[in-house]
Amino acid sequence: MTAIKMQTQKMHSCRRPKMQFLEIFTRSLIILCIALAIILSSISVCDGHWLFANAKVFGLWHFCIMEQHGVPNCTTDLNVASIHGLQVGLIFSRTAVSFGVVAAVFGLELLIVSQVCEDPHSRKKWSFGSQLVLLSFALSATGMLSFVIWLWNQVSFMGFTLTYWCQFTAVFLFFLNGISGLHIHSLMQLPIVHPGDM
Repeated sequence: MTAIKMQTQKMHSCRRPKMQFLEIFTRSLIILCIALAIILSSISVCDGHWLFANAKVFGLWHFCIMEQHGVPNCTTDLNVASIHGLQVGLIFSRTAVSFGVVAAVFGLELLIVSQVCEDPHSRKKWSFGSQLVLLSFALSATGMLSFVIWLWNQVSFMGFTLTYWCQFTAVFLFFLNGISGLHIHSLMQLPIVHPGDM
């Protein structure tokens, strides 16, 4: 009986490093994906041209009319688009997505610090960083949806630009990795049951 118990403990001690490697790999992958999402979202917000419809380009910052030879005539006065409330609506949209990027940056910083500096608060930093990433998802998704709502009459599936789909991908990554980060944190909170203690 003692021999079986010792063998079981030995097998458990052999498995533990693999679980630690898997945890480190998963956390590193989450950090990498969030960094990629921040890059995509930053590019999308800075460019801001999200919708092309009827020879017009609607963006977070500019409104453009395509003239002859495909030369865009752009202005920051969104009232030129003659859509009621568009100016205010897009101010809200770009504010939401911009704060989404900021929240993601701070969340990513906390996630990295929690892995680089091992201290008693590392798990709390990881949890708070994951929550900030989820907050970034909420802000970015709200900005995207409000953009679509304000321009609903102009929206078509083929009219969305590449930068809009970059933002869509970033929002999906924020959600997926924020949830994954919190799930890993909850798993680490569970007590480890050794076979020998059963």
